[in-house]
Amino acid sequence: METSYLLWAIGLSALVTWVPRVFPFILVKYSSLPKIVERLLKYLPVTIIFALTLSSLVSKEKGAVFPTFLWLEILASIPTFWVAYRYKNLLWTVVAGIIIIAMLRLVF
Repeated sequence: METSYLLWAIGLSALVTWVPRVFPFILVKYSSLPKIVERLLKYLPVTIIFALTLSSLVSKEKGAVFPTFLWLEILASIPTFWVAYRYKNLLWTVVAGIIIIAMLRLVF
């Protein structure tokens, strides 16, 4: 494979991934968003965390109709959510979650 072709492919791939990430910041810098969009964007971090959490608590096997629940992870998430709610500290939440799932896997 030719080196210049490879460098062009890497450069264009970087540009294609960089432009959609930076372009919205450039647009917002010079103009403001409508109030309804600003209000909806406040919910975005919560929905991302919920989607990541939900995908960790269920598993879809190939050929299965419905996803299966990962009961050990669900059991570990309950005290982890309590730590997150009580202390509102991401570091303590992650540490508590790791310790809780480690203890549950050790027992079960």
